[in-house]
Amino acid sequence: MRERKKLRTRQRISGEATLLFIERGFDNVTVAEVARAAEVSTMTVFNYFPRKEDLFLDRIPEGQELIGRAVRERGPDETPLAALRRLVLDLLAERHPLCGVGEGFEHFWRTVLDSPALRARAREAVEELEGTLAGLLAEAAGGDAGRPDHSARLAAALIVAGIRTAYAEAVGRQLAGEPVGEVAAGQAEVLRRTFEALERALPA
Repeated sequence: MRERKKLRTRQRISGEATLLFIERGFDNVTVAEVARAAEVSTMTVFNYFPRKEDLFLDRIPEGQELIGRAVRERGPDETPLAALRRLVLDLLAERHPLCGVGEGFEHFWRTVLDSPALRARAREAVEELEGTLAGLLAEAAGGDAGRPDHSARLAAALIVAGIRTAYAEAVGRQLAGEPVGEVAAGQAEVLRRTFEALERALPA
């Protein structure tokens, strides 16, 4: 019950922050204003979100968790790459916020693009994701997750770059006003081609 209450509080804070950031711009809203809107103290906001940017990019931990689960809980005959392919295509099919494409998502992306601080945090999150994935790939190959070797780090960099490129293309199309269904279908095809290329480039 305590954990559910904490989750609801976290979601309420992030939800109020998102509304304010989209309406007024990320750099024009203070953490104190978010706290007032969520009816909590500023200290409570920082207890849940150490950085202001994470109020808006609040799904970064969820993305890390989903990737870790996909790789570690994959089928006995499934490669980490196949597990990641399944994950990103499933997220897209569900129109999960982490897939980058969905009704109204253009407001989110415009807010990110309009804020240097959010863009910097997004780039940092991609680097964090790459590091996490390198550890997972090293672990899957029987190595040390804390000290991934060159092969694991290279594979992670290529995988993350491929996914990021597909996402960036889809976001650009949605911001240009293309119908969400068409953008999602296009992104699914791009992701399939991306993973086919990765399968050819990376060792099993």
